[in-house]
This record gives sequence, C-alpha cells and structure tokens, in this order.
Amino acid sequence: MAEAIYVGGLLVATPLLDDPNFRRSVVLILEHDVDGGTLGVVLNRPSEIAVTQVLPVWDTLVSGPAVLFEGGPVQTDSALALAAVPSGEEPLGWRRLHAGTPAVSRLGTVDLDAPPEILAGEIAQMRIFAGYAGWTSGQLESEIAEGAWYVVDSEAGDTFDADPGRLWRSVLRRQHGELAFVATHPDDPTMN
Repeated sequence: MAEAIYVGGLLVATPLLDDPNFRRSVVLILEHDVDGGTLGVVLNRPSEIAVTQVLPVWDTLVSGPAVLFEGGPVQTDSALALAAVPSGEEPLGWRRLHAGTPAVSRLGTVDLDAPPEILAGEIAQMRIFAGYAGWTSGQLESEIAEGAWYVVDSEAGDTFDADPGRLWRSVLRRQHGELAFVATHPDDPTMN
C-alpha cells in the first residue's frame, strides 16, 4: 500500500465509507497540492447517459463503455476527459498528468473545446467524466486518517477498465497482505 497521496495514485474507498457519492469507489488522483487540495475522478461509476447524447463529436474516440462516467459530486454539469496516448508525444489538445509513475505516464486530460479531429489519430483510449471529486487542503488526509480511504498504486489498465463495475474488487485483490482480503467484503455485511 502506498504511503502518500500523489498524482496518478488511486484512492480506494474502504468498507467504512458509506457516503453514496463514494461507496466502493476507485478515484484516480489528477492533481494534489498540500496547500491547494486534491482533485480526482471516480473511475468505476459509468452512468446510463451515452456520450452521443451530450458530446456527440467525441463519441467515436471514447473507449467502451461509450457512456459518461460519474467523476464525482463536484460540478456534475461539466465534463472532464482523460485520454492515453500510444507514444511519448504530446498532441495538441492533450495535457499530460504530472505524475512520475509509469502506470499513468501516457495519461492526460483532453481539451473538450478542441476539434476532435486533431486528436483522432493521436490517442489510444479516452473516457469522459461528468464532474469530479475534490478535497480542500488537509481534508483528504483527514479522511484517510479516519479510515475512509486506502491509497494504492494504479496500474496501466485501471483508468479504462472494460468492466468498471469490478474495478473496486480487482484493485483490492491485487494488494499485498491483509488488504487483499477486503475485496471479499460483502456489499451488505448484515447478509454475511
């Protein structure tokens, strides 16, 4: 398990976290500043809304499932897109995450106001998120100390997992030691 919050890391909700916005969520950290706070997107909350309904010009570039993802409870009326590039190049309309981890070294944000044609041949995978998760300075650290989140390393396939519904369990299952057992925690402990 990772020790510190860092860009490219994952926040995995512990079974104690029962806030409906984050229950069993996996959040990719996109920005972290000790003084300014933390921003991320929930990776495992696909919505029922097809990308074609909201941003049809981007539909052909989105990786399956081709729906908007619920990125978090902040600014749910705005969209944020993540895309992976196949090479080390930085195409126009794409900005690399400032992370030192190989798992997210080819991951960045997409300018959704840019013409999709300029990125069409430049990106390998893409997802669009409605809203994001945000914490003020010290807030996330407090939640981690209270036992609401595990901070773990991400792997290259996490952001664009084809079956986002299983991501919470699969991220926990690959952890070392007792943390891997949390993946078997029942949805409803009273049914155990």
